[in-house]
Amino acid sequence: MAQIIRGQEKTDSTLTCPQKDLPEVLRNKLGKDQKKEESGSSSLLLVPIIGSNPATGFMFGVGGQFAFRMKESTKYSLLSGSVQMTTKNQYLFLLKNTVYSKRERFFHTGDWRFLIFSQPTYGLGTTAPESGILNYQYNLGGLETTMDSLAQPMQFNFARIHQTMGVKIKQGIYLGLGYQFDGYFKIVDEKLMLNPGDTLVTSHYAYSLTYGFNTQKYVSSALNLSFIMDTRDNMIQAYKGYFLSINWRGDFELLGSTKTSSMLNVEWRSFYGLSKRNPTHLIGLWVLGNFTPAGGYPYMVLPATAYDQRSRSARGYTQGRFRGNNYVYSEVEYRFPISGCGGVLGGVVFVNGTSADSPVTNLKLFESIKPGYGFGLRVMLDKQSRSNLAVDFGFGEKSSGFYLAVSETF
Repeated sequence: MAQIIRGQEKTDSTLTCPQKDLPEVLRNKLGKDQKKEESGSSSLLLVPIIGSNPATGFMFGVGGQFAFRMKESTKYSLLSGSVQMTTKNQYLFLLKNTVYSKRERFFHTGDWRFLIFSQPTYGLGTTAPESGILNYQYNLGGLETTMDSLAQPMQFNFARIHQTMGVKIKQGIYLGLGYQFDGYFKIVDEKLMLNPGDTLVTSHYAYSLTYGFNTQKYVSSALNLSFIMDTRDNMIQAYKGYFLSINWRGDFELLGSTKTSSMLNVEWRSFYGLSKRNPTHLIGLWVLGNFTPAGGYPYMVLPATAYDQRSRSARGYTQGRFRGNNYVYSEVEYRFPISGCGGVLGGVVFVNGTSADSPVTNLKLFESIKPGYGFGLRVMLDKQSRSNLAVDFGFGEKSSGFYLAVSETF
């Protein structure tokens, strides 16, 4: 059960259905008085992480989310992170930040990670692996729980530092400058065999040799230029508005990058209300596009499934399932109330599509599109910040997954 520590603000009087949350419902059930409403708001949600799969063994840890508003700011900011350990001596440390400063003059966004980890890969493009069709796969929270004979498992240490600061040009519009570092070290290609008469060349090894990358370690060190337009009423769970982000990433050997190259990232999110009485009834649209030149980036740095900042894209497939020099993802989600007006329970159904190219096999973008779909349950944990507990089941082509998270997928 999540632990909730929060301050409160005045309820939005413009809503026909005043929103309730789980703590409020529990207090009513127990006959306790409601807390006095005060101005200002923040919430801290702590959720235990427990799971098991063949790749990691038994996994345990804690995840948290802190939502708050700076003084003289109308927008919520968000800090989230987790610490996880496994019985196979794997460690995951994750910290994300999306913060508006006082009066929203600056917009900070960051993604910091350190992993001692393993992950299967399958080659480039949405038709990979080339050698056959995968057996049915299942994943837990984006981590593979079954190892297919066509998967190419890898072990590695991974460090990421992404941090950008945007300056407000006008209301809701920011120009930003940042730094992005992605480093893979101690890479072990578990299926790679180079013995005479007993050879198996993996996709990672072949790609790295073809484009001149070290097969055991590489670094991407880049400057980041960004344009952000944000009209959402809330970044944690938007009822209306849209979000546009255009980022250019320039890698330079002078900064320590393995190779000089560039990447263009585009993201769009928009929300369309279906009920004037209940704003939780809506349709959301999410589009991601990542574009790189052939051979410009190391294999593991290439755009891939669930490589977005919060690792939420492509529900139904495991992280890293599809990878390519160019990658496009789109999702439509229908969100609807289950409880009566202003109640704590809601649901979602969604469909998504993923396309990734492969210069090695001459597969073009959109020549192969892998669909996904699913449904989920939502529980309102904190009405002030609109923080939900999200439980989702996703299904893809010979693949499925279970996802548990705090806050909406997008």
